[in-house]
Amino acid sequence: MKTKTLTHLALTILLTAGLTVSSAGCGSTAGSNGSGSGDAGRIDAQSVRADNQADSQTSSAGGSGETVQISSETGQNNGLRTEYPLTMTTYGPDGQEYSMVFEKAPEKVVAVYQGCIETLLALGLEDHIVATAGLDNEVPDNLKAAFSSTNYLDEFTPSKETVTMLEPDMIFSWSSYFREDTLGSPDEWIGSGTNVYINTNTAVSSDSLENEFDDILNIGKIFDVQDRAQAIVDEMKNTINTVKEMAEEQSSSPSVLVIENLNGTFTNYGASSIAGDMVTQLGGTLANPDAPTLGEEDIIAADPDVIFVVYMPYAGDDPETVKQEHLDNILADDTFASLSAVQDSRVVPIMLSEIYASATRTQDGIEIIAQGLYPDLSLD
Repeated sequence: MKTKTLTHLALTILLTAGLTVSSAGCGSTAGSNGSGSGDAGRIDAQSVRADNQADSQTSSAGGSGETVQISSETGQNNGLRTEYPLTMTTYGPDGQEYSMVFEKAPEKVVAVYQGCIETLLALGLEDHIVATAGLDNEVPDNLKAAFSSTNYLDEFTPSKETVTMLEPDMIFSWSSYFREDTLGSPDEWIGSGTNVYINTNTAVSSDSLENEFDDILNIGKIFDVQDRAQAIVDEMKNTINTVKEMAEEQSSSPSVLVIENLNGTFTNYGASSIAGDMVTQLGGTLANPDAPTLGEEDIIAADPDVIFVVYMPYAGDDPETVKQEHLDNILADDTFASLSAVQDSRVVPIMLSEIYASATRTQDGIEIIAQGLYPDLSLD
C-alpha cells in the first residue's frame, strides 16, 4: 500500500462497527470520518479536461440528458422557492457542526471531488462555479458539456492559497479537505465570508442514504433550485420503493456481503455504510452487518447468496482491468469456489463512487444493488 499523504489523499480506515471502506485502484482506504480521493501524483489535469469533453450527441445537464436552464433569480417552475437569508448547517472533521447564513445563492463556488462537482452540474449550476478540482473519474456523458465550461484546476487538491485567490463565496467538498494542513477549519472560512458545505457522509460516523438525499436537497435550497434537487432524490426513492414492491413476491430475502480486498483483508461494507443501507432498504439481509473487516474464513462462514465486489478505477487506470482484478479476488481464488454466490454466478462488481459519498451517483448504486439482489426483476 502506498504511504498515506495529503497529495495521495488516501482514504482513512474507519475501525468502528459497521464500516471500513477501501478504495481500489491505488490501494488506499476510505472511511466516514476522513477521506480523500484519487492519487494526485497520477492526475494530469490536461488529460482530465480532454477526457471530459462532450461530443455532439451529449447535452449539458440533467439525468435524462436534457439541457437544464436554472437561474438563482427565477428558480424552477414548480413552486418550491428559497427564502433568503437561509441558515444552513454542515458537518466538518470529527462530526463538528457548523452553521452559516446564505444571503443569496452563491455565485463563485469552488467544488472539489467527484460527487460535489457532479451534484452542481446535475442541478444546472455550472455558471455558479468558479473552479473545479479532484476528479477521479469522467463525469457522466450528459454532464460533460457543463463540466467543460468550468475552470478545472491543475492542482488535484487546490491549496489554501489557490482557493483564497479565487475569492469564492462557497466551498463544496469533503471533510478531509478542511484540516489544518489543507484548507483549515470550516469556521475560518465561514467567519471570513466564504460559506462551506461538506458531504455529510464524509464527516459523520454512520453513513446512510438519507444523508446523501439531504445533501442534494440542501444544495437545492442554497441555490434556489429545490424542484430540480427534489426530482433527483425522488427518482432514487421511487426506485427503492418500486424494487421493494417487486421483491415482496420473492420467497426469501437474499443474504449479502459487500466487500473489497485490501492486501488480503476484506473491507466489509456493513450496516453503517451507504451500501449496507441500500441492501437493507431494497429487501436484502447483510450477512455480517457489524464487522469492519473480514478474513477468508469469515466470508466462507457467511456463505452469502450475493457478493458485491467494490472496485475503484482512478484517472489513468483502465476501468475494466481494475474491475476484473477485484472480481478475481473472489472468482479466481479456489478458497471461495464452494461459495453459493460463486456457484450461482452472483458475484457483482460495484464502483466505490456509487456507494461512498455517492451524491447523484447514488441512483446508479441503488440500481446495481437492486439488480444484484433480484436478477430476474426488470427495472425498466
